[in-house]
Amino acid sequence: MSAIITEKFRQHNADQFVESFTEAAASAYYLFLGKSTGFTSSTTGGTDSSPPTPADSVKDEAFAWDSMLGAKLISSSDIKNSIPRRNWVNGTIYDMYEHDISATNTSTSGSSNLYDSTFYFVTSDYKVYKVLDNNSGTAYSGSEPTSTSTSPFALGGYILKYMYSISTSDFAKYGTSDFIPVVTDSTVSTNAVDGKIESLSITAGSGYTNGTYFAAVYGDGTSQGTSSGAVVRITISGGTIISFGLAAGTDTTINSAGAGYTFGYVNLGATFTFSDSALTSASSIGSGSGGAINVITSPKGGHGFNAVTELGGHYVMAAITLTQAEGDDFTTANDFRTVGLVVNPTNFGTTTVASDTTRRQTYVVRLDTNTGTFDADEVITQASTGAVGKVVEWDTSLSLLYYQQESYKGFGTSATTGGYVAFSGTNTITGGTSGTTGTTTGTSETLTLVNNNTITLASGYVTPELAADSGNILYLENRKPIQRASDQTEDIKIIIEF
Repeated sequence: MSAIITEKFRQHNADQFVESFTEAAASAYYLFLGKSTGFTSSTTGGTDSSPPTPADSVKDEAFAWDSMLGAKLISSSDIKNSIPRRNWVNGTIYDMYEHDISATNTSTSGSSNLYDSTFYFVTSDYKVYKVLDNNSGTAYSGSEPTSTSTSPFALGGYILKYMYSISTSDFAKYGTSDFIPVVTDSTVSTNAVDGKIESLSITAGSGYTNGTYFAAVYGDGTSQGTSSGAVVRITISGGTIISFGLAAGTDTTINSAGAGYTFGYVNLGATFTFSDSALTSASSIGSGSGGAINVITSPKGGHGFNAVTELGGHYVMAAITLTQAEGDDFTTANDFRTVGLVVNPTNFGTTTVASDTTRRQTYVVRLDTNTGTFDADEVITQASTGAVGKVVEWDTSLSLLYYQQESYKGFGTSATTGGYVAFSGTNTITGGTSGTTGTTTGTSETLTLVNNNTITLASGYVTPELAADSGNILYLENRKPIQRASDQTEDIKIIIEF
């Protein structure tokens, strides 16, 4: 049994994902950063210079929660359908749009799928064009297109269709070296005609009678077989079909193309007669052989009706900016190695889906007395309880120790039983590298942080703000360490392919 997952299925899933940000019962998606400690062969596998590939497993999802530093809510304005970036470069051979690309009818470049082919490009001023005719697979030769006409036009030896323009702000946010955002231009969409024939391909053949002829495009289009339907103009020279066009235009202009076609064909053996005197021609092109005109039908709605689906926008980009400490919920005193997406996590201790803009995911303890400075990433222990963790950040001014407890052997587990043990009580915490010690008095209080946000401690401690292992992690990426700083902003762009 043979089957395929269609492009429409991919596009449907991409559209559903985008809609889930704005629908009545919208999902809550968070970008998170994690893993301030290094990758090692004895724990996570890999190294900081060669990070391990995350496994799609329950284990790796749990570890991601253990090492999570902070999370930021992704808004609908951070999401955009995207397509692979294909730049306009003069002298390049581009593919052309065809309705029947397959393993047996590949594109000029050899692609067996339209959306893997180079049938569109983006110019230096962020205009996107679809190639309707690539001049029998020759290189584009001419100036860079700038037209925003809603009709196809000829340039560089090609027939092009303007699709849309990318705003400067959208390009800055969503443009990368590999992807560009895709949107539908309302003016182009309004002027699109469903089933309009706007491109053809030919096989030259031989032995035909020289001249210019007009032939109807038959199929299921409106007014087929008449001059009101799609009509092909055929030019024959030297006995071969050397050019074609649609009636009422020149050989390089496509118009008067009919409507409503989902398939069409031209019978070169038919008698070419029309009541319209402008389309009179000889009744036959002669007894040649081997020639053919392939009618290329437009996508549903016509070219430009829906740029997202027409250009293969089954990619979705999430583009999120992290500005400094982001409400004091993202440390700027340490680095990170993991980037991920989690959907519908709940607030700690509840079943309520989180909705706050940012969430801190480290534990915090206020040390009212301490002997020095804790070092980032050093192991901390609490001998009286057996708790073990690692330092994320030490806030000297407020004596706040931010830490994590990862579930790798030796972190946050009892030395005797292996069971998880939380830091608790007014027990001494000791830094394994610095030798610093500190103790909390267990006071419940609210403190104002550096960015005027507050943190509330219960008996000296604060838990992470999201419930660990809640929601579902949809994306997980391990990277080489990226150091944060108090004046630093990160632009993080994640491409999801459906």
